[in-house]
Amino acid sequence: MLSACKGQQKEDNSDTKAQTATPPSIKVAANRTEAYAPLLKEKSVGIVANPTSVIFKEKGYTHLVDSLLSLGVDIKKVFAPEHGFRGTADAGEHVKDGMDTRTGLPLISLYGKNKKPSKELLEELDVVVFDIQDVGVRFYTYIATLELVMEACAENNKPIIVLDRPNPNGHYVDGPTMMKEHTGYLGMNTIPLVYGMTMGEYALMLNGEKWMGNGIKADLTVIELENYTHDSEYHLPIRPSPNLPNDTSITLYPSLGLFEGTNVNAGRGTEFQFQRYGASFMDSTAYDFSYVPKPNFGSKYPKEEGKTCYGKDLSKTPRMNKVSMEWIIDAYNNTLDKSKFFLTNGFTKHAGTPLLQQQIEEGMTNEEIRATWQNDLKEFKKIRAKYLIYD
Repeated sequence: MLSACKGQQKEDNSDTKAQTATPPSIKVAANRTEAYAPLLKEKSVGIVANPTSVIFKEKGYTHLVDSLLSLGVDIKKVFAPEHGFRGTADAGEHVKDGMDTRTGLPLISLYGKNKKPSKELLEELDVVVFDIQDVGVRFYTYIATLELVMEACAENNKPIIVLDRPNPNGHYVDGPTMMKEHTGYLGMNTIPLVYGMTMGEYALMLNGEKWMGNGIKADLTVIELENYTHDSEYHLPIRPSPNLPNDTSITLYPSLGLFEGTNVNAGRGTEFQFQRYGASFMDSTAYDFSYVPKPNFGSKYPKEEGKTCYGKDLSKTPRMNKVSMEWIIDAYNNTLDKSKFFLTNGFTKHAGTPLLQQQIEEGMTNEEIRATWQNDLKEFKKIRAKYLIYD
């Protein structure tokens, strides 16, 4: 099944500053309760959700879990991805099992020791609902969560319903493609850094390309968006994770997210996460901008904490339609001791290939590096085209 919806809830989220008005035209799948509520009737339900899993109202929003409970849906447990159900955990910080104080439902972590639901956890369930806002970048871990949940459902003969949401970076495909030998939780399949698909479309591709363990396929239902195309400009009403506070951070994330594999600070520990970059070991004479990272919401231990970082402010950057190597090349070229720059293993995991680090170290330009991606991008677009739901 393919269908659509729109949603969000009032909750005790410390991120109120990041919320904007809901786009009037796009209807997210969670709002289309008429399309999926009948599929949950008299079923024991598990839900994979976080703070973005909401149903939009005329004013404000309600969380999907609260809404379904009010409709009498028998929710047995909630599975929490990276950052947790309420979204308070740092990037990379383990999420703990527990209980949701609002509903009393058990919370099962999918970002701790176990990233895949076990047979025992799925045993009492008749169906799993997956509803998480993605940003369309390979190393953003929610697509890995989707794949592992789908795989677990397939292995245990449990149907899964994916409630689709817009991809704010869904208007292009770009970046280096993950090499098979480097796949992992930051990229489980040989896809580009920016893959230009919604969660629903990506789920269809996982099934269709038989990318899950032993080529297994899930009993999948995708509830579609309404009034969405891949060119739609979508403003996220709730930040999808603690360090993506606004449209600018989300459009820059594919490019600046690669700094996660270096010792350079990319705005964590400031209010401009993924909208600036800098480090104390970069040449201060090359820049007229500096800042000092400090622990804050979403970043308890930011890189270069308490140090003056020299770099660039990108907070006025308009919506992008490509991945740029311009900034990471600039940072590398202006690093005084280049042995301090790369976290080689981490950079390879983010880039998906060791070639990108080699290219930067060899002095290749942004244009020269981008040219090396094109054949892989062309091949991926052929695969992607088979699973697109939206224009």
